[in-house]
Amino acid sequence: MSKEMSFWDHLDVLRRSLFRIAVVVVALMVVIFLNRSLVFDTLIFGPRTSGFILYRWMCGFGDWLNMPGFCPESFSIPIININMAAQFFTHISTSFWLGLVLGFPYIIWELWRFVAPALYPNERRAVRTAFAFSSFLFFTGVVAGYIFIFPLTIRFLGTYQVSEIVTNQISLDSYIGMFVTLILTMGLVFEMPVLAHVLSRIGVINRQLLRRYRRHAIVSVCILAAIITPSADAFTMFMVAVPLYILYEFSIWLCKKD
Repeated sequence: MSKEMSFWDHLDVLRRSLFRIAVVVVALMVVIFLNRSLVFDTLIFGPRTSGFILYRWMCGFGDWLNMPGFCPESFSIPIININMAAQFFTHISTSFWLGLVLGFPYIIWELWRFVAPALYPNERRAVRTAFAFSSFLFFTGVVAGYIFIFPLTIRFLGTYQVSEIVTNQISLDSYIGMFVTLILTMGLVFEMPVLAHVLSRIGVINRQLLRRYRRHAIVSVCILAAIITPSADAFTMFMVAVPLYILYEFSIWLCKKD
C-alpha cells in the first residue's frame, strides 16, 4: 500500500481483507458445524456437570489439603429447548462465534497488513509486537473463561433456588448466550496489556500514570468482575478479579517509563 493510494484504493484493500477474513471464518464455521457432538456434548455442555475438569481439580486439591468440603457436590444442570427451530439456529450461530474465536489470529494478521503501511517505523515496531502477542493473550483469556469462570458461574446460577418449590429449567438460548458472552469477554479483557503497550509506545500513557491510579484500578477491576460474572457468588467474582488485576500489573510492566 503506497502513500499515493486514494481513499477508494484504501477502501478496496480493506474490502479484500474483510473478504478473506469472512472466507476463513466461514470455513472454520463449517468445520465446527460438522463436528456437532464434539463441540456441544464434550466442550460446551461439559461444564454443566460435576464431572468437568475444574471440579475434578477441586476435588483433588481438597483431598490433598484433607478438606473434603472443597469438592463440589455431584450435580447436573438440565438444558431444555422450548422453540421449534432454536436448536438448529443455535447450532449455526454458535458455530459462527466459535469460528470467529478460532480465526482470531488470522483476523489480527489481516488487520496488521492493513494498518502497517500507514504507521511510522517506531509505531510499526510497537504495533507489530502487540499484534503478535495479542493472539496468545486472547486465547489465554478464552481458556481461563472456559475452565474457571463459566463453570463456576453456571453452577451457581443453575443450582441456585429461592425455594425448593421452584425448579430450575435452563433454556438452551440462555446457556449458550452466557457461554459465548463470558468466553468472548474474557478473551477481549485479556487484551489489556496489548492495549497498554500500544498506548505507551505512542505516548498516551506511561508506567508512572498507571502506578498512580493503581487504587482506582483495583476498584475498577472489582466492578468489571461483577459485570462479567452476573452471579453474586463472591468466590466466582474473586476468581475473575484476581487475573484481571494481574493483567493490570503486567500492563504496568509493559509500559515504558516517562
